[in-house]
Amino acid sequence: MAMEYFSGLPVNGDILRITFVQIMILANLAIGIFLIGMYMNLKKWGMGSTGYGQSPSKSILAFPKMLMYQMNEHAHVHNQSVLETFVLDIIFQRRILRRSPLRWFMHFTIFVGWMTLFLLSLLMFAVEMTYMIAGQFGIHTLDPSLFREMLAVPNDIFSYILLTGIIIAIYRRLFVAKVREATIAYDSILLSGLTLIVITGFVADGIRTGRFWGFGLPFEWAPPAALFHVIISLLFCIAYIPFSKYIHMIAIPLALLANKGGE
Repeated sequence: MAMEYFSGLPVNGDILRITFVQIMILANLAIGIFLIGMYMNLKKWGMGSTGYGQSPSKSILAFPKMLMYQMNEHAHVHNQSVLETFVLDIIFQRRILRRSPLRWFMHFTIFVGWMTLFLLSLLMFAVEMTYMIAGQFGIHTLDPSLFREMLAVPNDIFSYILLTGIIIAIYRRLFVAKVREATIAYDSILLSGLTLIVITGFVADGIRTGRFWGFGLPFEWAPPAALFHVIISLLFCIAYIPFSKYIHMIAIPLALLANKGGE
């Protein structure tokens, strides 16, 4: 029940290979779109002048070079270490905590839940690929089914952490007047997309395991449900990031590193 669950179709001769290839093509397409988007962003971020009286740079390397320079430069106001900035300002997001504990809790749960689930998915993917490749040479590796069961509890924990953050975000958008008035359609699309991804993940897993999130749907629906969840996750959580407001997940940490945690 390993590869068939990932691929979205039951194991049936050539169907598995075709479906798995299709998923790999989609994954690489999503990564390719992400890289193109990041290239466009890096080029845009590097368009400014790198010094007084100098002409604007047109190199994609201008921004990374300036970032490294800023990180090594002796700051005039903020002079904390890169490690301190990374841990306190990026991971624990203390700047948001100073402004609003509830908003910080929302951001922190979404960040931790999303990033951890992403890393667990990468681990699962690595085990699946290793199992397939090693099997071609008669080498025995860790059974993906066993590894999936090992990840079951961490997946559950961080899925509910992410869901908690999403519920708080929805509540703030609907019932906090200041937040509701500042919400635009762009924000609603992002929150709706993330909500859809989380809910479909719960449903796919609920159908597979027979828990209440499966809503009593037959087990045969588990592979298609998982396939749908994988597809929208690839498109929304990877390909769409450079072209959406979620680029702040990359841009803000870079700005904090450049400013050494400055406001």
